[in-house]
Amino acid sequence: MSEDVPQEFWQGIEQFNTGQFYACHDTLEALWIEATEPEKTFYQSILQIAVALYHLGNGNWRGAVILLGEGSNRLRRYPSIYSDIDVDELLHQSTALLSALQQIEPEKVADLNLGDENLHLPYIVRITEGAGE
Repeated sequence: MSEDVPQEFWQGIEQFNTGQFYACHDTLEALWIEATEPEKTFYQSILQIAVALYHLGNGNWRGAVILLGEGSNRLRRYPSIYSDIDVDELLHQSTALLSALQQIEPEKVADLNLGDENLHLPYIVRITEGAGE
């Protein structure tokens, strides 16, 4: 399936994984606008998680929580591995962060230490066919 995935998608994933969440949004939004289902909703789910992380970085607790929830809910529609992405792992990481954020007071979001054990930023894992061969 990876041969059908546009190169821009992988650029967006790289941007996501290096913390360039706004750039990831721009890259994936361009794909999303032109895409058809089921890819359209898949791109949207990752895009929403990226924007959530952008909001989190700017201290916007509400925006982060809403978009983490929306992106995660859209991602649940996909199999464990889709477009060579470990969907289960991304979903697990995103929902864990959402749960942790829901446990804090919104006004304390600016004081968060995103590196601590309860607040890891999601990282998108690419599954390649033939890995380990």
